[in-house]
Amino acid sequence: MDLVVIKELLGHAHIGVTAGVYAPVRLRLQRQAIDTLNGALDPVNDNPDDPPAAAGVR
Repeated sequence: MDLVVIKELLGHAHIGVTAGVYAPVRLRLQRQAIDTLNGALDPVNDNPDDPPAAAGVR
């Protein structure tokens, strides 16, 4: 969620207060999401000659 929206909802007078409290949490959540995606997208099998472990159908 945008920090400006959080600022308004919480009634903070200055965005710096909101950013100081919530920006580190937001960055941590982004890092966790990136790590989760990396884990999901990393190939389990590094040998390109082997067939994929799973296939998706569209």
